[in-house]
Order: sequence, then structure tokens, then C-alpha cells
Amino acid sequence: MAGTTDKHAAADLAFRGSDLHKTYQTGETVVHALRGIDFAVPRSEMLVLLGPSGSGKSTLLNIIGGLDRPTSGKLYYRDTEITALNDRDLTRYRRAEVGFIFQFYNLIPSLTAEENVRLVTDIADSPMAPSEALALVGLEERRNHYPAQLSGGEQQRVAVARAIAKRPGVLLCDEPTGALDSSTGVRVLETLERAHAELGTTVVIITHNVGIAAMAHRVIHFRDGQIGRVEINEKPIEPARISW
Repeated sequence: MAGTTDKHAAADLAFRGSDLHKTYQTGETVVHALRGIDFAVPRSEMLVLLGPSGSGKSTLLNIIGGLDRPTSGKLYYRDTEITALNDRDLTRYRRAEVGFIFQFYNLIPSLTAEENVRLVTDIADSPMAPSEALALVGLEERRNHYPAQLSGGEQQRVAVARAIAKRPGVLLCDEPTGALDSSTGVRVLETLERAHAELGTTVVIITHNVGIAAMAHRVIHFRDGQIGRVEINEKPIEPARISW
């Protein structure tokens, strides 16, 4: 199975997928977004997905996050078969276990940083306090500021705080530094690394920036809906040392 190692038993895995296919059809046109993907991600690892646009990265991320379903194949999160869940249980899985971070911050302009984070903590089972989440990303003193009063990097860090405040088992990041300059992007990556280290969260990052792969434990390279190769970093580097 691509992406697995012999030392990891199934009980140690956050995700394992088997023969995952995803096809989209528009009229007579059929797009094969995933073509029989096998992969596994150990718990508490940081994983980077690399590949050109249309290679299947975002499709896999959406399936992992419970936002989409594969056409065929099986996906497990720990001991739960995600592909067997009904819509209600899939919603429950997203709410309890998954934090999402996107390229654009999706903050509500009329709410302060703390109020944006509270949107998640009010519906989570055992969340951290919004002020605690903001402190974890270095923005506790900015908690009463509105998005328009924050820089792009600070807004993204609020988005990180919002995602981690419910203590998710997995954090899914789709181009989290795509709209940022290098120094600001490094600060956001440091925030993700800190959340990963302190919470033990499994982190999956989609990026076009090859340099970011150096901070991951595992790198999966996609091409044409398939996994081309998997790299293991025995010694991931700190974000500040990334070649942007």
C-alpha cells in the first residue's frame, strides 16, 4: 500500500485508503480525478500532498475531510470506515474530528477574532477557550480586533485558531500560505507546526510550494489521479529554514 511502512500497524494509522476512485461526469465528458489510490497516514504525522493542478490532491483532501465521497473504494479514519457513513454521521465526523484551513481565510468581517473562533467552540464537544486557541497562534492580544484590522497573515492565524479550537483529530490545509508572502507564510507554517506539536493533531497540507515538503514527515506526490511516489523525511526541518 503506497504511503505505509511496516512499523505502523492499522491501529497506529489516522487514515488508510484502499483502491479509491473518483469520477466526475459532465454530459459525455468523464473526468477520472482519482484512479485507484492506496495510501496510509500514521497518527500525529504532518503530511504534504504535492502535484500539479488537476492531479487529485484536492479531491483526496475533500474525501478525507468528509466533504465528498469516492465513487468506489474504502477510506478509514482510525477504526471508522468513512466511506460507509450516512450523511448525518459524516456531518458528525466533520464537526468532531476535522479542522479546515483554506487559502482564503473565510472570516466573518463583522465579528472579532475571538468571535470568529467562538463560532466553532460553541458547537464543539470539548473545545478549548477561544482565548486559549488565539494564544496558541500568538494572537491573544488581538482577540478584539476585526478582520479588517488584521494583516493577511494574522487573519490566516485566526483561521488556524478557529480550526484547532475544537481539538480536531486531523487538520486539513488547502494552500494555507498561497496568498501570503514568504515571511508571513513562514509564520503561518510555524503556527501549524506548533499546533501539531502541542495537540498531537494529524496535519495534511496541500501546496504547490515544494519547499514546504521539507517540514513534513511524509510527502505524497500526485500525478494524473494517482500516487507517483511517497517520500519519508526522517528529520523534518523547521519552517524558518524552508527555501521559499
